[in-house]
Amino acid sequence: MVIANIISYILVLLGAVNWGLFGFFDFNLVSEIFMGPRSVGSIIVYSLILLAAIWLIISPIITNGALKLRGDRTVTETKHA
Repeated sequence: MVIANIISYILVLLGAVNWGLFGFFDFNLVSEIFMGPRSVGSIIVYSLILLAAIWLIISPIITNGALKLRGDRTVTETKHA
């Protein structure tokens, strides 16, 4: 679940940067990379960003309010003979 949260954050940040560039400079980075706003690549990226945003909304609900970005690190003691 930690990896899904990190990937989701990266994708949502990519979407935020794209919207910021579009708002300030009328430049759509995703459509520029994939040669058009309705190309297959653009649609896939937009869909992944949407799924990532939905995951970041649902994930804290599943984990009782905790959005984990680090794994559980428990220290186990070993007895030396």
